[in-house]
Amino acid sequence: MEKACGLHCTKINNIGVKIGDDEILKDVSIHIHCGELTVIIGRNGAGKSTLLKAILGEVKHTGNITFVDKKDNLTKKIKIGYVPQSINVEKHMPTTVYDFFASSITHIPVFLKKDKKIYKEIKEHLKIFGAENLIDKSLGDLSGGELQRVLIAVATKPIPNLLILDEPVSGIDRNGIKDFYKIISKLKTEYDMSIILVSHDLDLAKEYADKVILLDKQVIKEGTAEDVFKSLEFKKRFGELV
Repeated sequence: MEKACGLHCTKINNIGVKIGDDEILKDVSIHIHCGELTVIIGRNGAGKSTLLKAILGEVKHTGNITFVDKKDNLTKKIKIGYVPQSINVEKHMPTTVYDFFASSITHIPVFLKKDKKIYKEIKEHLKIFGAENLIDKSLGDLSGGELQRVLIAVATKPIPNLLILDEPVSGIDRNGIKDFYKIISKLKTEYDMSIILVSHDLDLAKEYADKVILLDKQVIKEGTAEDVFKSLEFKKRFGELV
C-alpha cells in the first residue's frame, strides 16, 4: 500500500471557547495532515480536553473544522473516530466484544442471535489490530491493552478522516504501549489517517509524534518534538526535558 501523501488534511480554524467571562481557548488553528500523528501537550488547564470537545461538537465554540481532500475539495461533514481516556467496565462484565462492537455499527438488538455476516465483518476489522481472538471475550476480562485495541477498532469503523485519542495509554504497561504505537503507525501509513493524540507523557510524544502542538489556551509553539521541546515557550511551562 502506498505511503501516506500528507497532501490533504483536517483544518481546525480559529477555534475559541468561552465559559462566561472565562476564555478557555483563543483562536486555535491547527492543520492535521493525513498520515501524521499530531500530539497535543500542555499543562493542566491549558485547554486540551476542551479542544477535543470542541472538535467533537460537544461544546459551543467559534471557528470551524474542515476536511480538505487531495483535490482541495472542502468536505463540510468529516468522519471522526474517538477513543476516550477510559470507559467504565466492571470486572467480569458479561457484555462481549462482539456485543459492544455490533451495538455501535448496527441497530440489531445484541440480545438476539449473532448475525453471521456482522460477526465475520467485525472479526475481519478486529484482525487489523491483532484483536480478532478477542471477539467472544467479555469486556470486563480484557487487559488494558486489549481493551484499547478494541476501542480503536470500534473508532475506526468506518474509517474516519480524523482519529482523536485522549490519553490512550493510561494504565497500559510498556509492552502494551509499544503495541499501541505499532497500531498507530499502521493507521498512518496504510490508511493515510489524520490522528490527534492528547498526552501528558512527554517522552512518548518525543518518541512517536510527527508534530507536537504546545497548547496554553492558544497554540504557543508547534513543530517537531525536538523544535518544541527546545523552545523557550516549552521551558517556561515545563522546564528542561531530560
